[in-house]
Amino acid sequence: MTIHKEGYKIIAICTLVFGVINIVFFYFLSYEIPVITWIIFILSLGFLLFIISFFRIPDRALTIREDAIIAPADGKIVAIEEVRADEYFTDRRIQVSIFMSPLNVHVNRNPISGEVVYSQYHKGKYLVAWHPKSSSENERHTVVYRKDGKEILVKQIAGAVAKRIINYLQVGEKTEQTAEMGFIRFGSRVDLLLPLDAKINVKIGDKPKGGVSVIASW
Repeated sequence: MTIHKEGYKIIAICTLVFGVINIVFFYFLSYEIPVITWIIFILSLGFLLFIISFFRIPDRALTIREDAIIAPADGKIVAIEEVRADEYFTDRRIQVSIFMSPLNVHVNRNPISGEVVYSQYHKGKYLVAWHPKSSSENERHTVVYRKDGKEILVKQIAGAVAKRIINYLQVGEKTEQTAEMGFIRFGSRVDLLLPLDAKINVKIGDKPKGGVSVIASW
């Protein structure tokens, strides 16, 4: 396991705050109220470990398949439905939505190899990630990949807690399947818009692993 580069600064700040808080409490209260001192230590240590865990990149055997669309994120499948696209596409598509809790790995990965033909950031609200309107009204970043004449859309969506979406892709860039495409801090959602003829390999409630699980094939 390694730590994602997006976490270096935050982890350093949290570690400094952890050290200062506990030095102060142990210096001034350890003799008079030792119980409070230990409670503060345990709570602050738990928070620091959570922050470190949030930015983890676990060692995984990533899935590379030309006929497959791989999960771009860890999480839980909360929606599989036919929708009319509201960005880039104008036709009907199959939407697969993955909800990411703060406990999930938050690295986002390319679902296919191909070319980036669209990459757009949108400012927006911070509705809870499972809200039906979060896909169109929340802060989000949309990317469209093209491969062999077929196109899929991936939308990183901020939630009520997530306050920063990071996306590394630019239009014209060639992507490799399962390579990093971005990161979302502290709970969020990722939507995929797939062609209607895509064969869906997941169901509501499934918990895919980013870069590993096959969401669909074509």
